[in-house]
Parts: sequence; C-alpha cells; structure tokens
Amino acid sequence: MLLPLLGLLVGVLAGLVLNVNVGFELSRYSAVAILAALDSVLGAVRAELDGVYDNRIFISGFVVNAIVAVLLTFIGDRLGLDLYLVALITFGLRIFDNVALIRRHFLYTRTYERRRTERWNEKRSSSVSTSAPARSARSSGR
Repeated sequence: MLLPLLGLLVGVLAGLVLNVNVGFELSRYSAVAILAALDSVLGAVRAELDGVYDNRIFISGFVVNAIVAVLLTFIGDRLGLDLYLVALITFGLRIFDNVALIRRHFLYTRTYERRRTERWNEKRSSSVSTSAPARSARSSGR
C-alpha cells in the first residue's frame, strides 16, 4: 500500500521542483500518463481497503495501462484521430468509480461501527433494566 502513495508523492514533488514544461505535441501523452497513474494509485488504495492489494498486480497494471494508453494515443496521432479521448474517458470513469467505492467504504465503516455501538449500548441498557426486577424478585423469595 505504501508503494503507490510513495510513488505519487515523489512524482508530485519532482514535478513541483523540476518545473517541467510540456510542449503542445506531448500534452496528449502527458494527460493520458497522468490519468493512467492516478487510476492505478486509486485502484491500489481501493484494493488495500478491500484487503486484496498485491504489489505485482499494482506495478503490472500501472505499466500495462500506461503502455496501452500511450499506444492508443500514438496510433490516433498517426491516423489523425483523437483516440486519446478513449483512454481519457476510460480512465476518468475508472477514477470516479474508485473514488466512489473508497468513499463508500469509509462511510459504510463509520456507519456500521456507530450502529454496532448503538446496538451494544441498547442491549446493555436493556439487560440492566430487565435484570433489576429479576434480582429483587429473587431476593424477596417470590
């Protein structure tokens, strides 16, 4: 789990420190690469929350997604088509899906813990109130 977050942090810091200017010709490629990286990182966070994270799957997914997206963009440039939009839309949808599932995970976990605590408190308070008359009945000999 730490590898994707560490990579994201290093990439953001390198981008801020190096002040790299991307030309217009490469802007499509950089947009696709950034979305591929963000999709992979959010997918890794989601997998960690689901308890199925694996570094090999993260790294291979990151590399394969980036290669396919760049190839799609390259072929689209050669054909005169905006095929990079396919990658942008696909990664955009996956990013929104992962963010929604991560958000639901945290909301469900909080709601579930709160409800479990409320039920435990209700059981505890009801067992205390029902056990008091039973004790008094036993002590009086009834």
